[in-house]
Amino acid sequence: MGHGHTDQTLPDMPHGLRIYCIGDVHGRLDLLETVTQKIERDLTRDTPDEALIILLGDYIDRGLESCAVVDALAHHRLPSASVCLRGNHEALLEAFLDNPATLENWRRVGGLETLASYGVDPRDAERGQGYAEARHALMHALPAHHRRFLRGLHLSYDCGPYFFCHAGVRPGIALDQQSPHDLMWIREPFLSSTEDFGRIIIHGHTPVRAPEFHANRINLDTGAVKSGHLTCLVLEGQDQRLL
Repeated sequence: MGHGHTDQTLPDMPHGLRIYCIGDVHGRLDLLETVTQKIERDLTRDTPDEALIILLGDYIDRGLESCAVVDALAHHRLPSASVCLRGNHEALLEAFLDNPATLENWRRVGGLETLASYGVDPRDAERGQGYAEARHALMHALPAHHRRFLRGLHLSYDCGPYFFCHAGVRPGIALDQQSPHDLMWIREPFLSSTEDFGRIIIHGHTPVRAPEFHANRINLDTGAVKSGHLTCLVLEGQDQRLL
């Protein structure tokens, strides 16, 4: 069933391809596993020639199981091929590994929960102390395959009529010229823009009560940590449906 775009005919997806696109997970392994099972059932009921799962980033922070979510994705516990995008929260973790001082910002947006999930005691960091020690402990606790997974994340993915990224794009700039910072962090002027970007931008990053369908963008971040809703959009042919 289609959502939005009633006033226009959507261009087709590549023939035979079905995309499952998942919003911001934020350490909710339980919700990721539920969505994965739904995708499995959907694929069993009606198998496409090719299926691709795209995750929009922010696998970590806020929720309590960041380490387990990264582990599931790093070990590819998904029912089809996948593309994992980099969110601003993964960028914050990587920045912390380079420079412990960045924990001052990261701890305010869920980084303490991620440290705890890797077995790093977050109590000093919570008081604004011991950042270098916390970095050392995380470096020691972070498995090599988690580091490889984080380094291998993509900033965007372009397919058929859709362009996938974590946060959005800067209006007036070509999609292949977007800055990494905007792809991971932008809110305005993207969210209020009515510009035709040449693709429909599928993004997360800004939590909304329910998935938002606009003429030029679709927002799939339904605030999984607080709402308990992790959204998955299925794209096939001209179809858009929610799992």
